[in-house]
Amino acid sequence: MRLILLGPPGAGKGTQATRLEDKFGIKQLSTGDMLRAAVASGSEVGRQAKAVMERGDLVSDDLVIGVISDRIDQDDVAGGYILDGFPRTVAQAEALGALLAKKGSRLDVVIEMQVDDAALVDRISGRFSCGKCGEGYHDRHKKPAKDGICDKCGSTEFKRRADDNAETVASRLKVYHEQTAPLIAYYREQGLLRSIDGMADIDMVTGAMVEILEGIAATSGKAAAK
Repeated sequence: MRLILLGPPGAGKGTQATRLEDKFGIKQLSTGDMLRAAVASGSEVGRQAKAVMERGDLVSDDLVIGVISDRIDQDDVAGGYILDGFPRTVAQAEALGALLAKKGSRLDVVIEMQVDDAALVDRISGRFSCGKCGEGYHDRHKKPAKDGICDKCGSTEFKRRADDNAETVASRLKVYHEQTAPLIAYYREQGLLRSIDGMADIDMVTGAMVEILEGIAATSGKAAAK
């Protein structure tokens, strides 16, 4: 199973990717993690990426595609993968499609998490986490049972991301709508898009995704049996 999760920042893609990884045994492939691993490996594409990153420049689409190409050839993703953070533009999606076609592969599905912008601003700007164990909280939706004490580890140290404020979130959403949202139409035209309500309860969102993937797996199994 090879899929992409689409949705604005704060939609919960990372949380759902981890759940799908556990459920189906498919690897979550984060662009950032792949780049760091490529650099650490000392591969040719890793060395090129390292030079760019050390200059403080953005890694080009070609280099990212090279990193992805190397990663999806590895044995641990033979059973499938979830792309996290790529593609972000139609140009990147086209490059990814060309790469997969060259390898005789393809995406199985692209799942769009539909989330309201105003709700996202509230969701992201109010979140914080335990500074010790990383347990996540929210000013309104998930406060610690005892004020100032982590439910999980008992720590009294909490932290917030510097960019988790309403102004920065609104800016990130603007970039998403301008650059990434066009992927929705792009993948819909290819017949790969499935949309779900990302505003639903976390377990319900997971259930909707599982239903989609199990349906695709069943269909693929029937086709293979013919």
